[in-house]
Amino acid sequence: MLKTKVLIVDDEIDYLSVMRERLESWGYRVILAQGGKEGLAAAKEKSPDIVILDYFMPDLDGVAVLKAIRKFNKGLAVIMLTSHADIKNIKGAQELGVSAFIPKLSAYSDVQASLKSALDIIQKNIENKKG
Repeated sequence: MLKTKVLIVDDEIDYLSVMRERLESWGYRVILAQGGKEGLAAAKEKSPDIVILDYFMPDLDGVAVLKAIRKFNKGLAVIMLTSHADIKNIKGAQELGVSAFIPKLSAYSDVQASLKSALDIIQKNIENKKG
């Protein structure tokens, strides 16, 4: 069975490294992209099954990347991460078909558990579609 490919797009190289290690330990094949422009190119070229996308990045923010992705892949599963969650961000991301919106840092949430749960749900949906 082929491993699910997950593209992680973030501008923080240390965060990318930690996320790669975590997701690989969960059995996913990981593709890293540092920044929005690199992430958009990787989404086109690498055909990931799932994208984990940071909301705030200096070159292209997560919404700009997601809008561009939706032009060539309307059904790609996307998990949006941000350290600045607010209703406006969440609503804008939901309108673009985000599968999950998870705060990066929060005293009230377990990011690892939330991310694992979202990935598991998306993985099951992918498997069900493949039949």
